[in-house]
Amino acid sequence: MFALLKKEIRAFLSSLIGYVVIAVFLLVTGLFMWIFPGDTNVLEMGFANIDTLFYISPWVFLFLIPAITMRSFAEERRLGTIELLFTKPVSDMQIILAKYFAGLFLVVIALLPTLLYFFTVYQLGNPVGNIDTGGTWGSYIGLILLAAAYVAIGIFSSSVTDNQIVSFLLAAIISFLMYSGFQAIGDFNVLGRFDNFVIQLGIQDHYTGLSLGLIDSRDLVYFVALITFFLLITKTVLQSRRW
Repeated sequence: MFALLKKEIRAFLSSLIGYVVIAVFLLVTGLFMWIFPGDTNVLEMGFANIDTLFYISPWVFLFLIPAITMRSFAEERRLGTIELLFTKPVSDMQIILAKYFAGLFLVVIALLPTLLYFFTVYQLGNPVGNIDTGGTWGSYIGLILLAAAYVAIGIFSSSVTDNQIVSFLLAAIISFLMYSGFQAIGDFNVLGRFDNFVIQLGIQDHYTGLSLGLIDSRDLVYFVALITFFLLITKTVLQSRRW
C-alpha cells in the first residue's frame, strides 16, 4: 500500500494540476484576506485572527478538491488500467486508501503555506502574539477534517465514471449538498422538531464549531463516519465490476 501511496503522491507532484491547485488556493485565500476590501480583510478587521481563511476555504475546496480527485479512478477506467491495478497484491481498500491519502496529502501541502498568515497576524497583534493560538490550531483541525471529507467524496465520484469532467462535477455537487444542502433545508423550518436533526446531517453544522476552535467529540465522530461511509461505498462500486 505504501508503495502505491508514494506512486500516487509522485503522480500528483509530477503533474501540473497539483501545483495549480496549491497556487489557486493560496491566491484566492490571500486576495480575500489581504487585498480585497471588506469584512474579510484582516488589515481592516481590527482583530488579530485568521477567521477569513476558515470561512473562505470550504468554498474554495468545493472546486479544488474535485480537481485533485477527479483522475483517481476515472483515468484508470478510461485508460483501461484499472483491472491491472487490481491485480496487484493489495486489497481493494488499500488501493482506495492509497489514492485517498495521496489526495489528502496534497491538500495538507496546500495548507502549510497558510501558516505564514498565522505568523503575520501573530506579529501584527497588539501586543505581539495577541491571537487565540489554541483556537487557531483547533480551526486548522476542523479545516483538515472538512478537506478529508471532500476528498472521500471526490474519490467516490471518480470511482463511478471514466470521465474526469463528470467526476469533477459530481464531486462538486455532492460536496456542496453535503456542506450547505442540509443546512438550507433545516433553515426553511418546515420539518418542525426534525429541522435540527436535518441540519446535523450536513457538514456545515459540524464544521462551524470546529472552525471556531471548539473541538467537540460529536463533530469528530461525524467526520470520521462520513469519510468511512464514502470510502466504503467506493469499495462497493469498485467491487461491482466482479458481479
